[in-house]
Amino acid sequence: MRGWLDDRRGYMKPVQIGEVMRAGALGYVAKTGKGSKLSVGDLVYGGLGWREWGVYKEKEMRKIVVPKGVDPLDFLGPLGMTGMTAYFGLFDVGKIKAGDTLLVSGAAGATGSVVCQLGKIAGAKVIALAGTPEKCEWLEREVGVDKAVNYKSPNFRQEFKDAVGYIDVYFDNVGGEILDMALLRLKKNARIVLCDSRPYGITGYLNLISQTATMQGFLIFDYAERFPEAIQTLSNWLKEGRIKRKFHVVEGLDKAPEALPLLFTGGNTGKLVVKVGDYQRAKL
Repeated sequence: MRGWLDDRRGYMKPVQIGEVMRAGALGYVAKTGKGSKLSVGDLVYGGLGWREWGVYKEKEMRKIVVPKGVDPLDFLGPLGMTGMTAYFGLFDVGKIKAGDTLLVSGAAGATGSVVCQLGKIAGAKVIALAGTPEKCEWLEREVGVDKAVNYKSPNFRQEFKDAVGYIDVYFDNVGGEILDMALLRLKKNARIVLCDSRPYGITGYLNLISQTATMQGFLIFDYAERFPEAIQTLSNWLKEGRIKRKFHVVEGLDKAPEALPLLFTGGNTGKLVVKVGDYQRAKL
């Protein structure tokens, strides 16, 4: 969302001044037009935006059928864009495999926490980075990472080296100085997955040459045709208890402008969601 506010070329056109703020959301159908394939009460996902209700084209909506043992809210988390990003970023771009050492930044966030768990399912050693002792404890105790490191620790650089050693895959959710540090800890043929980043003058990129490593960005929309495959797999892992999820729910559309900056201050743990209506209450 933050990137969509910048008036520059990207994978989607910027949100214009005066337009409804763009956002993926779950909603319930209140009324349909003639010949619609949807029914009143259907749960749908789409670019509903920061609004309590609206009129949309049916082709812009995707009907959600909630599998047994899964909560509707999961379609904003591990079964939504968050899960799709983690799944295809780690397996297709990162090519994770058993025995790899995986480093995940922003690991207590929505995408990072799923990446950590997929890494463990794949048989990798998982090192997680987060910004508070509480988040690190949660990652080790609940998520099951091998080691969580607080990047705000005064001894972070040494703790980072001790925990990481050398890595096969780095799933980058933050960029900046931590990306530069990761570039110095690459194994031969390492893979860096660029999920989210911020501008920073990195200096360690020559290690990509010496270690014949790759650094690749990706757009999750390129995998849209394979979403059903990922949803099926992730649903099974959710029902088996192999994937745990955590939601940080903010109540009320009027709180949305306050909620968004939490992503940049570390104020949330897990998937940050703004609840704008009470048509049907999800079981949190």
